[in-house]
Amino acid sequence: MEFRQLSYFVAVAETGSISAASRRVHVAQPALTRQIRLLEEGLEATLLERHARGVRLTVAGKALYEEAVALLDRRTQIKTRLAALSSGLTGKLSLGVTVTHLWVPEVASLLRHYRARYPQVGFEVFPLLSGPQLNRLREGTLDAGILYLDDVEQHGLETHRLQNDHLAFAVPADSHWSVTPPGRLAELEQADFIWGFRSVSPVYHDRVMRHFQRLDFHPRVVQLGADNIAILSMVAAGLGISIVPAASICHPMPGIRFLEMNELTSCDMPLWLAWRSGNDSPALRNLVTLAQDEFTSRPQPPSRVQS
Repeated sequence: MEFRQLSYFVAVAETGSISAASRRVHVAQPALTRQIRLLEEGLEATLLERHARGVRLTVAGKALYEEAVALLDRRTQIKTRLAALSSGLTGKLSLGVTVTHLWVPEVASLLRHYRARYPQVGFEVFPLLSGPQLNRLREGTLDAGILYLDDVEQHGLETHRLQNDHLAFAVPADSHWSVTPPGRLAELEQADFIWGFRSVSPVYHDRVMRHFQRLDFHPRVVQLGADNIAILSMVAAGLGISIVPAASICHPMPGIRFLEMNELTSCDMPLWLAWRSGNDSPALRNLVTLAQDEFTSRPQPPSRVQS
């Protein structure tokens, strides 16, 4: 029994005529008759009774008609579902984004456009720092991540560079720094700094510290925050000052003023899209393609060469 034979049989049952059925399914009448006969032989049952005006179903034929309609509908459903999965129109996708970059226009646009283009995909977005993202990507519990990486070569991962970020100075809005911004980092040696734990984002932390070492700058850290939002909240509360990714400016917070300094803008902080090698998810492939289009379509700041 073949699906083709079942579709021919349904056409005969619904039209009540071999000739009418042959016109519906675009098959010559002798070939259609032969397929119906093969179907009856395979099932070892008479399905049709011929009469002068056409054919009518036997008891076995009526039973098969009900089953055939259900089988053909189910086949269509399966084919449609598989086609949607293979093209990434349905499925699931999990994306990690660093807390700082959730409000960056390009990232927000990527999330919005992906949801609009693939509304049937179960799309989950997790605010995660770079360290946890890397762990989850390698464990296979996260499909893709927007994060800081120090090198394009990442074991077990594929990457695409999205844009360059740099650093900025965050101070309480009512501080003297806000009125008289520093011109050099050396002026901040005795300031109280709020910093993040290295363990939660080692790539970001080490890259910043290497930049400071080149400038012979050693911030005096008096407070630690779990992530950028916590750090900026403490800055707003007047507990100290901080140096954060310039992308933080995209999410202004009351009580904070962001300042730029040449010694901070010279520190490149490249933002990457990363995903696990071998992940052949069509939903992921669509995200990667959309991210490449989204970021390359917007002008990016030129890379700075560090001395």
